[in-house]
Amino acid sequence: MFQIKEQTPEYDVCIVGSGAGGGMAAKVLSEAGLKVALMEAGPDFDPANPETQTQLKWSYESPRRGASTPTRNFGDFDMAYGGWQLKGEPYTHKNGTKFDWFRSRMVGGRTNHWGRISLRFGPLDFKRKDFDGKGDNWPISYEDVAPYYDKVDKLVGVFGTRENIPNEPDGYFLPPPKPRLHELYLKKSLKKVGIPVIPARMSMLTKKINDKRGVCFYCHQCSRSCSVYGDFSSSSVLVRPATETGNMDLYVDAMVREVTTNEEGKATGVSYINKHDRQEYRIKSKVVVLGASACGTARILLNSKSSRFPNGLANSSGVIGHYLHDSTGASRSAILPQLLDRTRYNEDGIQGMHVYTPWWLNDKKDLGFTRGYHIEYGGGMNMPGYGFGFGMENKNGKIPGPDGKMKKAGGYGLSLKDDVKRFYGAGVGFAGRGESVPQKDNYCEIDPSVVDQFGIPVLRFNYNWTDDEIQQAKHMHETFEEIIDALGGIPNGTKPGPESNYGLEDPGRIIHEVGTTRMGDDKKTSVTNRMSQTHDVPNLFVVDGGVFVSQADKNPTWTIMALAWRSSDYLIDELKKMNI
Repeated sequence: MFQIKEQTPEYDVCIVGSGAGGGMAAKVLSEAGLKVALMEAGPDFDPANPETQTQLKWSYESPRRGASTPTRNFGDFDMAYGGWQLKGEPYTHKNGTKFDWFRSRMVGGRTNHWGRISLRFGPLDFKRKDFDGKGDNWPISYEDVAPYYDKVDKLVGVFGTRENIPNEPDGYFLPPPKPRLHELYLKKSLKKVGIPVIPARMSMLTKKINDKRGVCFYCHQCSRSCSVYGDFSSSSVLVRPATETGNMDLYVDAMVREVTTNEEGKATGVSYINKHDRQEYRIKSKVVVLGASACGTARILLNSKSSRFPNGLANSSGVIGHYLHDSTGASRSAILPQLLDRTRYNEDGIQGMHVYTPWWLNDKKDLGFTRGYHIEYGGGMNMPGYGFGFGMENKNGKIPGPDGKMKKAGGYGLSLKDDVKRFYGAGVGFAGRGESVPQKDNYCEIDPSVVDQFGIPVLRFNYNWTDDEIQQAKHMHETFEEIIDALGGIPNGTKPGPESNYGLEDPGRIIHEVGTTRMGDDKKTSVTNRMSQTHDVPNLFVVDGGVFVSQADKNPTWTIMALAWRSSDYLIDELKKMNI
């Protein structure tokens, strides 16, 4: 037994989650003069703070030499506080299915870690059902979102080139970085086999856009978050400016339990657990905006039960948690013999790809699957590590040694040093990222018997890939084989087969989950309207990937931010009209 403590003052808007969607809503609404409470489940974070910054540090400066930890799944220097498993915050599965849920508990959320691949959805991506008859169309079109894509481009900054590819819309681009050596080989070789390779579109500043952010200096450490704000993180580009307005209060280490409502069914604020004193507090607000991630928002809504909403808040349709889907993913790597024994020079660049392959087969109807994928490329002379490609077999035997004879790589002492030098910079990697078809039977729900360390009921997942996604992964690997052959490369390992779904990653591993609070015009089959406002509760909005009807083969962040800005403008207008 404990008392829920009221906190004052009453805010105009309470926003849950400080990532791409919540951060954007916080910036737009606070700059419009609204009084905002921003709730974050983790600690505060500023990429420029030297006490927490890991940029420009050597691996030996970490007690674990940079290795991954339970709270740094991508390595000790990766700037996402969180991972697929968080101590005291479990989730469960049913029917033997798999789904891995990545959570980043800190101001800015996952945007402190993400690859910063910043792609617009295209006209086809909003209306896929018209072309393949599967899933559902979005209730909005590319034309509805395009003005907000433009706004995001100009505010955040994205490099790229205008290519005039129909379903890969061009935007307002900064100059792209030049291709590195392995990427020049890709451009030259893949042109011969009809696979396009164009400059990547990513949100690192290659040119100054304002006085508050620096320019990328190509240290190849974007996942550590940038101390000069040269890349995009919600913490530096959205939340900090919102705080500077004086109209926003930031609540950190605040685990939101539920959205509170009154007798009329309107949202009145949120109830949250303070992680430090384990007491429950209540924030009052006229409007609630949820941006806690697709699964995080679904969890909050499903836990927000009342006599008016016995199945969860805003869930008269019964579809909250359903249509959960993640991007598909499969990968491969190879050694390029022409890059063995490379001359050493600084080739760091941005972290990630300078070039990529957009989906190039939209007109093909006989692929065995209906939706496409793009290809991300890795390689270059990054911080050295041992093990990439050593001792791999190919059709001609072992990889040739310096004397031209076949040898098995590896060993210790001088032999090891020789191999490290020989293979350094000779590797290239390929990662396919594709669109899955949303399924109602892929969902998250509240586990009836498990709670987290704060006493909040946890999510339970049910998820299965369909043949569409499995065949897509098969096609990815066939394409990787074609690319390796065109490069004259030596593949690492063997091509996966049907026993592993052709190397298809488990759902959740690509960290692009969307769709749990999908938008639509029919309140019987959707949770929000086309402005991300819930059908059942007019003063409750969702600004994360939960509103997505389908994912496209693009990374979701740019669309999350565009829709959050669009929804925030609509909310401001509705408040002025006194409709909310």
